[in-house]
Amino acid sequence: MQKVLVQAVAVLCLLPGSVWAQAPSDAERYYGWHQHMMGWGGGWYAMIFGPLFMILFLAVLVALAIILVRWLRAPWPGTYPPHQLPPARTPLDILMERFARGEIDKAEFEDRRRVLGE
Repeated sequence: MQKVLVQAVAVLCLLPGSVWAQAPSDAERYYGWHQHMMGWGGGWYAMIFGPLFMILFLAVLVALAIILVRWLRAPWPGTYPPHQLPPARTPLDILMERFARGEIDKAEFEDRRRVLGE
């Protein structure tokens, strides 16, 4: 009984393979000689433009990824205070710096400070 069951399973498993082996071959359709590869009309220009378009596609893809990352990492509006310039130096500040560096003496410092009106 077991032997018959094993033989029946073997026949059922091998039957599709024997049916496919009897089917006519389409090898000529797929592997036959054609003027161009796989029957499409691509000529020499496909050999030149194919790699160029691949490089162009990859460059655009990388550029889009960089733009996306920069856009996502940008600070939210309002998170930073507006940029403020440092206060401008007044003539008195410059005069004090010159006095501190020793470029002018005390008398000249006092004289120029009076001229500036402060």
